[in-house]
Amino acid sequence: MNNERAGAPADRFCAFLRLANGRQNAYGSGMAQFVNLADAKRLPFWRRPIALLFLMALAMPIAFNTWSALLNNFVIEAASFDGGDIGLLHTVREIPGFLAVGVIAIIIFVREQVLGLVSLILLGAATAVTAWFPSMGGILTITMLSSIGFHYYETVNQSLQLQWLSKKEAPQMLGWLLAAGSAATLVAYLAIMALWDTLQLSYNIVYLIGGGITVAIAVFAMIAYPQFEAPNPQIKKMILRRRYWLYYALQFMSGARRQIFVVFAGFMMVEKFGYDVHEITLLYLINLVINMLVAPLLGRAVSYFGERRTLGFEYIGLIIVFLSYGGVYYLGWGVAVAATLYVIDHIFFGLALALKTYFQKIADPGDIAPTAAVAFTINHIAAVFLPVLLGLLWLASPAAVFFLAAGMAGVSLILAMMIPRHPEKGNETIFSHPVTAAAE
Repeated sequence: MNNERAGAPADRFCAFLRLANGRQNAYGSGMAQFVNLADAKRLPFWRRPIALLFLMALAMPIAFNTWSALLNNFVIEAASFDGGDIGLLHTVREIPGFLAVGVIAIIIFVREQVLGLVSLILLGAATAVTAWFPSMGGILTITMLSSIGFHYYETVNQSLQLQWLSKKEAPQMLGWLLAAGSAATLVAYLAIMALWDTLQLSYNIVYLIGGGITVAIAVFAMIAYPQFEAPNPQIKKMILRRRYWLYYALQFMSGARRQIFVVFAGFMMVEKFGYDVHEITLLYLINLVINMLVAPLLGRAVSYFGERRTLGFEYIGLIIVFLSYGGVYYLGWGVAVAATLYVIDHIFFGLALALKTYFQKIADPGDIAPTAAVAFTINHIAAVFLPVLLGLLWLASPAAVFFLAAGMAGVSLILAMMIPRHPEKGNETIFSHPVTAAAE
């Protein structure tokens, strides 16, 4: 959580109020309250920082995954999208991610917690009105707005998680937060699957409900929770540190590789195998149930095996999965194989939480917020141009897109092997301490 600038009048005034009222905490009532993390432990559990993280983890996936579940069918039916069009849409969607570094400028004036909740409201509102614009221009415009909300929320949320969670509890708690998000999405998908045909639901109704729920949760969180203050003030300017180079490189490769999955894996299920809304939702549903069960175990795995081993395992698995996707086209493997690969793909991506804990271990405490913004921008550099270029490649050879993704996973594997077994500040890569690295 961000503090105001050291010595700022508002900061001194808040400190004065806490002293004058015996370090008043959020049990009281009245104006906006500021509670440090130590005092927050005395709040009712549902009003503590971890509870807010869980509430936000529940809110975001409802809007985002409702949008995602219907997207491929909606754009094909409403605007006759082909592979090139879907690539263009995802390029537009990723532009705000590329500009996530702008969060640094915003948090000079707006606290991270507030920015995160406002971003959730924007995401939910844009999702709610998606079906009102069933044309290429309308879909691209509303996608841009929802994407601003999503990417700014994700940037701030990652920063808050690493500030509010200790290094010891972070791996397992991040796994539980991932499971909570999967649970929220599961409820949304169950509703879509059960009611889409039964009640003859329209895209408009589903988008309005999904987006509206996210808006309602975010508004509640703004009213019900005090402003939490982490002990370490965050630097409010863009920073690039040489010792974080491996983290930056892993983020870049992660963004490039993930785009191929996000853009084309689901699109393949609709275009090649003719999945309808309830069928693609059933696939997502199966995926979510498995991830709910596996996500907490992934957090424990990171805590037990360390970041290098878990990331290495992830990237080896992704190489196999992406090569197998290519086999779906070249060898004619059926829909069951493709659906199984889709689920396995998602499980491996869950291990990416190790990238967060790796950075938490090597970072200066005050670097978390600005580096989260910079990392999101780096993560989305490839996302700005890859979807549209790969959309054109898709028209010529869908299998080639997945073979390229396998190569990217291979590069990520090489980079992951440069992480020390016990990363920390001053020991960011295996090259930081040659003697230690040789002994591993």
